[in-house]
Amino acid sequence: MIEIIPSLAVLSNKVVRLHQGKYETAVEYSASPVDMANKFLDVGVEQIHLVDLDGAKQREPVNLDILDTISSHSSLKVNFAGGVLTDGAINKVFEYGAKSVTAGGLPVENSRLFVGWLMTFGRERIAMAADALGGMIMTDAWRKNTMIKLEEHIEYFTSRGLKFVKVTDISRDGTLEGPNFEMMEQLVQQFPDAHLVNSGGVRSIEDIKRLEEIGVKGVVVGKALYEGLIKIEDLKEFAG
Repeated sequence: MIEIIPSLAVLSNKVVRLHQGKYETAVEYSASPVDMANKFLDVGVEQIHLVDLDGAKQREPVNLDILDTISSHSSLKVNFAGGVLTDGAINKVFEYGAKSVTAGGLPVENSRLFVGWLMTFGRERIAMAADALGGMIMTDAWRKNTMIKLEEHIEYFTSRGLKFVKVTDISRDGTLEGPNFEMMEQLVQQFPDAHLVNSGGVRSIEDIKRLEEIGVKGVVVGKALYEGLIKIEDLKEFAG
């Protein structure tokens, strides 16, 4: 069964959602990050994707206190992302309770270090964010076009042991226009041994079921949950 992974994006200690990754579009929600995490836990969610937007901007983890509180006071597995670019940063994130880390910029900036992490921490704990716009990988909080093709990027690292790849079509992120099903289907066919996770555009349970039919292993859901298009209670269907 496909795994639903709620996204908890944090900016200035608030749960927010962005449109296509642009900070100036941030919409704040009333519930605190810890309260939202507990709501997900209550319906059987096992893992959340905690995005440190402050950390992504400052290029080092910032919201470690929130990570620590969620990890220490619940059974949720936290996948952490945002500003994890050095050995010191990843060790600190794991020290504060993250079960796994997703890195987007590092594989581009320092591929040797990222592959080293795969060997040091194991492929179950290290994931890569492949964030693309027009088929090209974007980094630096989605402001920099690397001119690296999405498929080539995934191929390079999966051939070196990478298992988990979170794929985002940036043009769909926060839009509620539906995932890029065609792109995900092509990637599933091209990388059958990878654990591909879709991020961006999900607007309904039907979208999730279609991704599951395609063969996608996981889906990160954000705005649809916060806007009520997908009820938190609906996640029980996919729990466990």
